[in-house]
Amino acid sequence: MTQTHRLVEVPGGRIHVVEQGSGPLVLLVHGFPESWYSWRHQLPALAAAGFRAAAIDLRGYGRSSAPARVEDYRMLAHVADNAAVVRALGERGAVVVGHDWGSSIAANSALLRPDLFRAVGLMSVPYAPRGPHRPTDGFAAVGGDEEFYVSYFQAQGRAEAEIEPDVRGWLAGFYQALSAEGRGAYFVPSGGRLRDRFVKDALPSWLTEADLDVYAGEFERTGLTGALNRYRNVDRDWEDLAAWDGAPITQPALFVGGTLDASTTWMAGAIEAFPRTMPGLSGAHLLDGCGHWVQQERPDEVNALLIDWLRAVTAGA
Repeated sequence: MTQTHRLVEVPGGRIHVVEQGSGPLVLLVHGFPESWYSWRHQLPALAAAGFRAAAIDLRGYGRSSAPARVEDYRMLAHVADNAAVVRALGERGAVVVGHDWGSSIAANSALLRPDLFRAVGLMSVPYAPRGPHRPTDGFAAVGGDEEFYVSYFQAQGRAEAEIEPDVRGWLAGFYQALSAEGRGAYFVPSGGRLRDRFVKDALPSWLTEADLDVYAGEFERTGLTGALNRYRNVDRDWEDLAAWDGAPITQPALFVGGTLDASTTWMAGAIEAFPRTMPGLSGAHLLDGCGHWVQQERPDEVNALLIDWLRAVTAGA
């Protein structure tokens, strides 16, 4: 089965969609700093299993539209994009699966549009309902004498000035740092850069030079501002989602993370809270020895878990 590329109309412009297969729709949503290509191992596997897999470029990424205003990257806009993609593909509903920021976008899509998203799969970043504290206040308190990377990403142009002179090298370092064999890169030394934490001239074992060329080529063309603007909306999201404070996701759900991913260790409390926050959860799987990029680091295991779950939640669809 061949992959097809198309651009579909959404309220904020156009979204690039890569499709493969036929059957119940599974919308795949990537994170930072990635693209639809992050699902290259899942698209053919899901298609072969009888699903219509559709991986998007988030707004600001790849071939999708890149609005100019920071506020155009708020969570509500991404949820609206996902809903519009489902409609543009001629479907009445979908299962939404996300990784990293895509996990948060998928979770909020399920939370805000239960009429469209019948089930939700989350990878690497667990669902944590909106809480009482402004996010940037919490991030500012992390790290002591160093600066947490999310805080570092807040100022427009600052991280871009570090990344864009050597996009390919920066991506290689970031992907490696958050992999199972990496040593992390979450804090910026005083007066330094995030890349000061990277291991130079190292590629993670799951990423080929050709894969890196794909990612680098996209960001060299688009720049990083659209991608980074997602981080610059965390407080705006907190304000926008006030009506859903503490709200659980009630649809059928799946979580897959890695034991060597900071997202699962720092947010261990969110995973422990799943019985309350995601009462429809059928499984929370932590892959031993896996880092942050779960569906790329361990594609066979992720595909098996995903397909078994999808068959259960779409039975009779």
